[in-house]
Amino acid sequence: MTGDAILVEGKAAPRGRFPHARRAGDLVFVSGTSSRRPDGTFAGASADAMGVTDLDIREQTRAVIGNIRDLLAAAGGGLSDIVDVTAYLVSMNDFGGYNEVYGEYFDETGPARTTVAVHQLPHPHLLIEISCVAHIPRGRAPADTTAEEAGT
Repeated sequence: MTGDAILVEGKAAPRGRFPHARRAGDLVFVSGTSSRRPDGTFAGASADAMGVTDLDIREQTRAVIGNIRDLLAAAGGGLSDIVDVTAYLVSMNDFGGYNEVYGEYFDETGPARTTVAVHQLPHPHLLIEISCVAHIPRGRAPADTTAEEAGT
């Protein structure tokens, strides 16, 4: 971490000059997060020898939420601290699968949420990207992930 900008070692580096998250007082704003792994591959995306891709909205959604959980942990919080979520889907045909997985982590007492369709995301294998805002009081130490936070 540098000042109020949060860059988390071991996570995929941002694809531009911006932090994984930014703190403003007790609020932590998480930049748009995908299923990208540190090695540049994507959870929920594969291609066969002929180049035919298989993209899985459920696996990508789980990976995105897991990545967000890790970023929030670096700020001393977790998924339960999220107050607002914005999800970007390339196709609303994926809404059902995304919504199903989202419901494994959050219910009606969770964060406010907006879901929108976008023309495309920064890589053709991406089906979803999520940004969020969390309320994490300053001074809270980075947290270990609990079973609840892990979605199990």
